Amino acid sequence: MKKITLLAAVAAMLVGCGSQSDKAADEPAFDKYNSVVYELNVRQATPEGTFAAAEEYLPVLKDMGVDIVWLMPIHPIGVDGRKGTLGSYYSISDYEAVNPEFGDLAAFDSFVTRAHELGLKVIIDWVANHTSRDAKWWREGHADWYVLDEQTGLPIVQYDWTDIAKLNYDNADMREAMTSAMLFWIGRGVDGFRCDVAYEVPIDFWQQAFARIKEVNSDVYLLAEGEKTFLHDDAFDASYTWELHHLMNDIAQGKKGVADLKAYIAADAVAYPAPAMRLMFTSNHDENSWSGSEFERMHDAASAFAALTFVLPQGQPLIYTGQEIGMDHRLEFFEKDTVDGLLDTSRGEQWRKLYTDLCRMRHGNRALAAGSDIAPIEYVAGTPDEVLAFTRTADDNTVLCLFNLSADSQTVTFTEAVAGDYTSFDGTAQSVAAGAERELQPWEWIILTI
Repeated sequence: MKKITLLAAVAAMLVGCGSQSDKAADEPAFDKYNSVVYELNVRQATPEGTFAAAEEYLPVLKDMGVDIVWLMPIHPIGVDGRKGTLGSYYSISDYEAVNPEFGDLAAFDSFVTRAHELGLKVIIDWVANHTSRDAKWWREGHADWYVLDEQTGLPIVQYDWTDIAKLNYDNADMREAMTSAMLFWIGRGVDGFRCDVAYEVPIDFWQQAFARIKEVNSDVYLLAEGEKTFLHDDAFDASYTWELHHLMNDIAQGKKGVADLKAYIAADAVAYPAPAMRLMFTSNHDENSWSGSEFERMHDAASAFAALTFVLPQGQPLIYTGQEIGMDHRLEFFEKDTVDGLLDTSRGEQWRKLYTDLCRMRHGNRALAAGSDIAPIEYVAGTPDEVLAFTRTADDNTVLCLFNLSADSQTVTFTEAVAGDYTSFDGTAQSVAAGAERELQPWEWIILTI
């Protein structure tokens, strides 16, 4: 009989396998295709809101199993049209400086150095679509670097972003300055970029800029905020899955179901063929501040959908600041609003345990990796319509997933294919016979690995 390791979780009873200890000296090289991203909100993560304070949290992220730390914009924020007291991180006045709110360049360098010592990669948010309205480039007289309003002669405003100035990508000098600024940070050890509203910037700019960046760092990691297929044309490694995110919210709220999810998975695989990676998330800085925490949107289903982002094909899971302690709070976007208890590792124990287990599971199963040779999804027949049941297999590694994506209990009958003697991660033996039934509580999920 097959020996299978069991990871089971219910929103009300999260079970884990303990903290991840330091890895051995022969730790395998970084693999972007089997990585976990953590979005770090420097302003809100600590009471100090500085690089130095956030640096102290890096060992915790390492122990949790994070691979890539994404820093929200680190640059100075414009004053003209500033929103709130502190302003939007995405209204940047100088691409080659750091926000004094966070510290100085030396403090940033220290953060990157410490992250690298721990084996973590650091990427920074890059806002190439626009600057602040009083940015250095504007003050230096480069009006032709901007898209101007014909009546006022001032940079146009997009959407309701009244604190920004749209850049003109028809200007070759601006393009060169933008690329040089990105290379400035690569030269300081940055490992890649999360590119804000990447779809608003011409794809040929990204292609040309990234080609030059890869001459310096061939293993650079590039993430696009956007859900456009052209972003993967010789440009980005990964792109957002906004459609999946909203679908998960709808399922949690009873508006859609498993059939809709299966249709999405099939369509996305065609639209974004491997090796395209798809960033999957239950929260991020936008969703948390403007739509609410995952608990507001997903309620008791939050745990199930967090786990789902770790196991879907081509997926790359994202954890946002505070999710690892179960933060149920909308963080202010333009003001100081510290995450309560993030640095206290005794806080949010069940959620820290959950994400640690999910990261370890992700890293320990080749069948879950993204990349060119992904393990396809194979649906398990004979389960209730409300249960998403599938396997993914790569060589001798198989992952079996059962998700009750409903607010009602569902009964699953185990087939011969999954019958056998199991060993749970806590070392207890469990025997499952063909024909045996298992009642899944509302939103309960089980992941079995061989």
